[in-house]
Amino acid sequence: MSSPAAPASHNSQQCLKMAARSLLFPIIIIIITSTTIIFTPPTLASQPLNHLSSKRAPRFLSKHSYPIKTQLEEQQQYRYESKYFYQQLDHFSFLNLPKFPQRYLINTDHWAGPERRGPIFLYCGNEGDIEWFAVNTGFVWEIAPLFGAMVLFPEHRYYGESLPYGSREEAYKNASTLSYLTAEQALADFAVLITDLKRNLSAQACPVVLFGGSYGGMLAAWMRLKYPHVAIGALASSAPILQFEDIVPPETFYNIVSNDFKRESTSCFNTIKESWDALVSEGLKKNGLVQLTKTFHLCRELKSTEDLANWLDSAYSYLAMVDYPYPSSFMMPLPGCPIREVCKRIDGCPDGTSILERIFEGISIYYNYTGELHCFELDDDPHGLDGWNWQACTEMVMPMSSSHNASMFPTYDFNYSSYQEGCWEEFGVIPRPRWITTEFGGQDIKTALETFGSNIIFSNGLLDPWSGGRYAAAIYGLQL
Repeated sequence: MSSPAAPASHNSQQCLKMAARSLLFPIIIIIITSTTIIFTPPTLASQPLNHLSSKRAPRFLSKHSYPIKTQLEEQQQYRYESKYFYQQLDHFSFLNLPKFPQRYLINTDHWAGPERRGPIFLYCGNEGDIEWFAVNTGFVWEIAPLFGAMVLFPEHRYYGESLPYGSREEAYKNASTLSYLTAEQALADFAVLITDLKRNLSAQACPVVLFGGSYGGMLAAWMRLKYPHVAIGALASSAPILQFEDIVPPETFYNIVSNDFKRESTSCFNTIKESWDALVSEGLKKNGLVQLTKTFHLCRELKSTEDLANWLDSAYSYLAMVDYPYPSSFMMPLPGCPIREVCKRIDGCPDGTSILERIFEGISIYYNYTGELHCFELDDDPHGLDGWNWQACTEMVMPMSSSHNASMFPTYDFNYSSYQEGCWEEFGVIPRPRWITTEFGGQDIKTALETFGSNIIFSNGLLDPWSGGRYAAAIYGLQL
């Protein structure tokens, strides 16, 4: 999910970081020392792209995002020990099912210990390898020494090394083996792990504060609601807990992505908006797919314009998620203000450059900023071993659409029937679009949080496309 996108200038970002720390530190201190205060945010194919109505919400993380060894080595200033805890496969039945090893990362260098009731900072693992989140979550590591806190990063089941049934192939084999991949089971994993760990360390009196970003932020907020006796507070960053049913307009996500590009360059926005028709038109020509393969330097011959459109769509969405004012490698190696750099490339092409050639120049900032790649693979997961697709087809049903005027993406409306059909074809399951709001709430969330959800901080950057599904946006009707 990605951390919240940052403001456009480095100086303003530094000011914001300083302000955020000065505001969050006393709040976290209060959370650790009190459990009664309620915190809420201030008001502040060679065929037309006809697949769009059944599109699933963009993955919080890029399918190209994984912890590359060299990246981990470069960022290894954060020290931790990897351990494993055997979890129940199903916390909500008493069937004799095989357990699985859940990996967790732990650091006790600055922990004040049980005698002084040193707090435990628990990051709720997202849909990916937990080491990758650990090395990209600097805030937790920075403040842990100030609070004398233990740092704990439990991995989400079915991701990284925390695989049931002994292997990824078996875990992802079919709907039966995947059926235990749910947010509820993951939260139960976290609760069981921390309870057992505290008991073994005689640290039952030590307070637990939850952290999480994106999907992990949603988990942090939901865990505080579902397990208030386990954790006394949560910092949920970029957590779109309201991106379900009809709580927020379905076009919100793509409108924010589009606005992020438009604020940098109207001509860039317009070029991207026009490129979809150009893409389809080229694909319909004789040898059009071959030409598109050459234009976009693909490693394999393109089979459909849809595949290329999805590749471009993903890049634009992830660029909005990580539009930081400084260089980063959270998803891909990127320069500071990457959307600005993409638009500079698109707008800066010589006269006579075609729309699709301009798009390739711009998109190379995301997919090949280092210049190391000579061709591009559209799909680096040929076996379809993608846990998030399963989650999106079962309970994480987040309606998406694209508006005609405000969006630079092809216009489409969310069609649940098509969505359901796609999930049935891929996994043999029927989505439950109302389950998340039934299990965790969503409708009238303000009342629910004020009554039951104390000590939850919701933080977002307003360039972040997931900010439209956050708590403050829906409650206070922010114009995004």
